This record gives sequence, structure tokens and C-alpha cells, in this order.
Amino acid sequence: MRFVPITRNNRFLWLYKKGKSSVSPYVVVYAAPNRKKEIRIGITAGKKIGGAVSRNRAKRLIREAVYPLYNRFHQGHDYIFVARTKTLKLKSYELSKELERIMSGGGLIEKDSPSSDKRL
Repeated sequence: MRFVPITRNNRFLWLYKKGKSSVSPYVVVYAAPNRKKEIRIGITAGKKIGGAVSRNRAKRLIREAVYPLYNRFHQGHDYIFVARTKTLKLKSYELSKELERIMSGGGLIEKDSPSSDKRL
């Protein structure tokens, strides 16, 4: 099962303004409830990351790091992951551990789930 992507710019802007955030040197996460019962995810990387190749790599790394945590996301929430310049220095499993750390600390994901290791 794949996640539902967030593609509308106004939803990104709304989450930046109203969403709850968790910050690390590698990634910023915004989350807020939506009116649907699905989990929607948006991934973005600004021009500070580098050229198109670097930005696409950063987004791929985040996407891979999100898969093991997907089962622990709150139903009916939107999540946005913003890459930072240090994102490219990590492997996807390292980034996944970092995401788990900052998201569980901020209450953006549920506590440990037995099926959290499965790849979707």
C-alpha cells in the first residue's frame, strides 16, 4: 500500500503555518489532522539542497526512510517532510532512525508497533 501524496501547494502552505513541527539537522516534519481517514504525505527539497539531481536524491532518501514508519503514522493526518542540506550525508536507514526519534519525541507517530519493521 502506497501513501497518498500531497500535491497541492495550498495544503503545503497550510501545514507550514498550522501544523505541528519537529526539527532535526537532517529533516523538518510538519503534521496536522485532515478531514479524511487517509494518511497523506508530501516530500519537498528546496534549492539550497543543490541541483535537481541532489534534490531528487534527498526526496528518494526521505521516501525510503518513511516506509518503515508508515504503519505508526496517525490515521487521518497529513505529513510533510522537508529535506535539509545534511540530508544527503545519511543513508536511508540512518535517516529512518532520525525520523523515528524526532517524530516520536514530538508525538507525531504512535508508540512502537509490532508491524513497524515491514516495508510497504
